[in-house]
Amino acid sequence: MKIAVDAMGGDHAPEEIIKGTLMAAEANPNVQLILVGQEERIQPFLKDSKLRNIMIYGASEVIEMDEHPANAVRKKKDSSIVVATKLVKQGDADAVVSAGSTGAQMAAALLGLGRIKGIERPAIATVLPTPEGGKLILDVGANMDATPEQLCQFALMGSIYAKKILGIANPRVGLLNVGSEEGKGNELTQKAYPLLKASALNFMGNVEGRDVPYGRADVVICDGFAGNILLKTLEGLAGVLFEQIKEKITSNLVRKIGALAVKPGLKEIAQMMDYAEYGGAPLLGVDGISIICHGSSKAKAISNAIRVARECVQVGLIKQIREDLPK
Repeated sequence: MKIAVDAMGGDHAPEEIIKGTLMAAEANPNVQLILVGQEERIQPFLKDSKLRNIMIYGASEVIEMDEHPANAVRKKKDSSIVVATKLVKQGDADAVVSAGSTGAQMAAALLGLGRIKGIERPAIATVLPTPEGGKLILDVGANMDATPEQLCQFALMGSIYAKKILGIANPRVGLLNVGSEEGKGNELTQKAYPLLKASALNFMGNVEGRDVPYGRADVVICDGFAGNILLKTLEGLAGVLFEQIKEKITSNLVRKIGALAVKPGLKEIAQMMDYAEYGGAPLLGVDGISIICHGSSKAKAISNAIRVARECVQVGLIKQIREDLPK
């Protein structure tokens, strides 16, 4: 198996990207990892490595976060994300992993890999940590608008991913809405509901935003506008809560002493809520494995994203989606 890693994408590139790749290479000696980017910037971080399953593939350009994604992908043909995606298209790599511009990665995937036949729009699927384990939300930003039919396709792809990668035997699919009763919501959700209900999926009905962190649905379906707001609200809320807890339990000597007793539990919660544990988010619906990482990803997140890419290749995720699409 060969996995291309965009060495130049992300807030901490190339150092943290390379560190994460080295971690993954050591843990998976049978997987060939291809660091794509500017060789003169990559090589210094590999000089002490004796690992044989890492190679460099040159790409002279970098797409910055503030560039227009589609224009940059068209103009910068030798950028790291375009070249890494091209390796997948040519069959020289089985998957691509990047922490760079999400828009650029989407554009590179759509232009370079194309969509799976029968899929109208790809969706970004992210794993949300909950007390019931990791649950999937899609779309979280690929499509600001979607049709009811596209939401059904998201549900199908999300269910396959939840089964094959998250290990959930019969994933419960919930439609994100403002109320649990049938008939609630806007025009999109009202039209999507009967389509999901009539499908072969394990559709449990509407789920409200407050149900999502509890893991009451295994796969939460929404358009990218609502999904992105939901995801970032939950991320922000988790951050504020941990900051407040840390501030309050260390505000005086008595509380500091008490904090020692609860510290192990808090560390466990922090680990459970850490996005780095889940790696990257797959772009489902494109005709190849493309894993999108958080822009601030460090080594652990990159290593786990490579693990996700490896698992997607191993289970034949693209083939599974093709086979399960309605004929």
